[in-house]
Formats: sequence, C-alpha cells, structure tokens
Amino acid sequence: MKTLKIMTVVAVLATFFTAMMMVSTASRAATEEQFDAAATYKTKCVACHGQKAEKKFDSTLPDPQLIDAVMKGKKGEKPPNMPGYSEKGVTAEQATALVAQMKQLKSAP
Repeated sequence: MKTLKIMTVVAVLATFFTAMMMVSTASRAATEEQFDAAATYKTKCVACHGQKAEKKFDSTLPDPQLIDAVMKGKKGEKPPNMPGYSEKGVTAEQATALVAQMKQLKSAP
C-alpha cells in the first residue's frame, strides 16, 4: 500500500515536470520565431549605427567578435558606448541575426 502511494506521487510529479518542460520549450521556440532582426535594428540600433549600419560597425570583424559585442557591449573610442543586450533578454541566436542584418544593410547599395 505504501509503495503504491509512493509510485503514484512519483508518477504525478514526473508528469508535472514533463509538462512544464514542454511548455517552457514551446514558449522559448515561439519567442525565437517571433524575433524580427530588421524591426529590432530599427528600434534599438539605428540611432547609433545609422540606417545602413554605416556608423560604428566594422563588418570585416569576425562574426563571433561582433556577436560578443551585441551580447556583452563594447566601449568605443568615445561615447556613447555599445550596451550589452544579453541582460536585456537577447539570445546568441538573436544577436547572430542582428549581426547578419547589419552586414546586409551595410553591403546594400
């Protein structure tokens, strides 16, 4: 009888945690799908980097270095400094998309 109660509690807890993980994964995937690099660039980046990413952006740097700047921020030669966006909820995948967006803007005629 005691074993049956323990097994029931374990089964209920396992079901609960599995359901929570599925919800968490689904919401994370939905957030990633909803990210629009072009819209984010226009609202968060264009003021400092310009319409065509022509200011304060060196597209010749390796992507990991550029992504790191988006995530952690970077001190410039003079203010304003680049803020880090990881603490504002930007993921590495989103930072990668922003870097790609900026490179595309900079190379466009």
